[in-house]
Formats: sequence, structure tokens, C-alpha cells
Amino acid sequence: MIFHMVLVLTGNNGFKLRAELSKITGDFVKAYGDFGLEQIEAGEIELGRLLESVSSLPFLATRRMIILNSPSENKSLNEGIEKLLESVSDTTDLIIVEPKFDKRSVLYKTLKKKAEVKEFLELSEQELPQWLVVEAKNRGGELSLGDASYLAQRVGVGQMGLSHELDKLLIYNEKVTRETIDLLTEPAPQSSVFDLLDAAFSGNTKRAMKLYEEQRRQQVEPQAIMGMIAWQVHILAVVKANEKLGADGIVREAKLSPFVVRKSMNLTDGLSLKEVKDLLKKVLDLDIKLKTQTIDADDALQHLLLTI
Repeated sequence: MIFHMVLVLTGNNGFKLRAELSKITGDFVKAYGDFGLEQIEAGEIELGRLLESVSSLPFLATRRMIILNSPSENKSLNEGIEKLLESVSDTTDLIIVEPKFDKRSVLYKTLKKKAEVKEFLELSEQELPQWLVVEAKNRGGELSLGDASYLAQRVGVGQMGLSHELDKLLIYNEKVTRETIDLLTEPAPQSSVFDLLDAAFSGNTKRAMKLYEEQRRQQVEPQAIMGMIAWQVHILAVVKANEKLGADGIVREAKLSPFVVRKSMNLTDGLSLKEVKDLLKKVLDLDIKLKTQTIDADDALQHLLLTI
């Protein structure tokens, strides 16, 4: 059996995954032409037809490359993956693209054992700003490290999304500044919740209400905001209860990102552990009430923010 021609591309970093796939297919087309390149959606094909496709000899080309997308959507592949791998002809390269596997499945375990698997993970909060600076330069623009960090924290840590935002900013002006970032990008909901709680904790009710209204204008539902607040306050309690470990210790023991820990420590500065626990109970009680009773969610959430 020949498995060295089977390559699996997976992971939550869609930017890197697609870049790798583009390189692989580009190299193939350059060497063999595009007649032998074929895309197959696994969820739209029967196993029998798929087996026939991977075992067929190339036509009008010396070699074939099949891109098989989302194999997890084809239930029959979970049990038939061994047969599929055995059916791949010597003149066919099979590239399997699956951003997220169920790692308990037979499909994943078999591919992990018998194929080359490349997993692409998102960059860390420390790596993203450096990547943005280099990427801006490569695209003919300019972005400082400080503004790159601000951009990553504002819109989220997904490399694919940041790449799109960077393109938009560079089209507007080749020099990206904090002002253009604020002008052209929308803050990610989770990033805004940090600011929302910070305003509430500091007694800046006017800013807290403004940030809440911004979330609603972006069509973020009250229940979604409530969920993010509950998650964040839970993290605050974890961080406060373990503050003697220091930021690095909390990151290591609680398996939280350094960015989340640092922001949470700033929010809990000056609060006692009891105050954080009381807030957590208050938030969870409201979360339950929103899920079990008919109340005005907007009024309830705004009242919570005004009384923190």
C-alpha cells in the first residue's frame, strides 16, 4: 500500500491552511498542467464513486491531484477510509482538507496513522502583531508593532480575518494608524466585553451604556452579550483566586491565553476575591433568569452594568 501520496491539511488557521493548499496546487499545475487537478466535496459524493475517482488513471495528463474537501461530512468515509487509502492509484495525489476533525473518530485516527498530516494552528497573541507588521510591509504598507497589537486585540486573533482587515486598511492608506483602525474596523464582541466591564467597574456608566448600545447596533443579541459577560466574569474569578501565582503561573495552570489573563488582572485590580465571587453569582443568577423567565433582556443587562 502506498500512502505517501496522501496529505491531510487541517487546523483552525484557515489563512495558513489555504496558503499551503494554494502552494501545493500551484506547484502541481506548474509541473503537470490543470487537466489533472480535481476538487471533490466529500459530502456530495457516494463512497463508491469516490473510490472509483481516486483509482482512475489520469486523462490528458501524466498525473492527477484530487482535493477532497470536508471528509467528515461523508459518514460512510468513517468506516471506509482504509479502503479509500488503498484505492489511491500510484499516479494520483490525494489532498484531504478538513479544518476540524473529531479526533475520536476512525477517520481521523486512520489518517493520522497512515497519511501525512499537517495541522495549522492560529498564531499566539504574541506572534500575531509581529506577523501583521511583516505582512503589512510585504503588501507595500506600514504598520507599527504597537498599532498591530491594537488591531489584533480589537478585531480578534483569527489570522484569516486579520488578513482581510489589513487589506481593507492598506487600500484606504498605505500607512496604518490607530485612527484608521478605529475608523474602518469593528471591535470583536469579546474584545468589547472587556471594555464594557472595565467601564462598569470604573463607574463610567456613560461609556458602559455607549459600548452596550454599540454591540446592539452590530446586531449582537442580549443573550449573546450575557454569555460573554458570564464567561468573562468566570475568568475574573479564576484569575483573582489564583493571583498569587502571577500572570505566567495562571496562564500555565488555568490554560488561559496571556492576553486574557493580563486583561482580567487589570479588571480585578482593587477588587477583593469576595467581591468578584459576589459578582459572579449575580451574573449567573441573571443568566439563569434570562433563560427561564420572560423579562426585558436589554433592561436587565443594562441594570446589571449600572449596578456592578
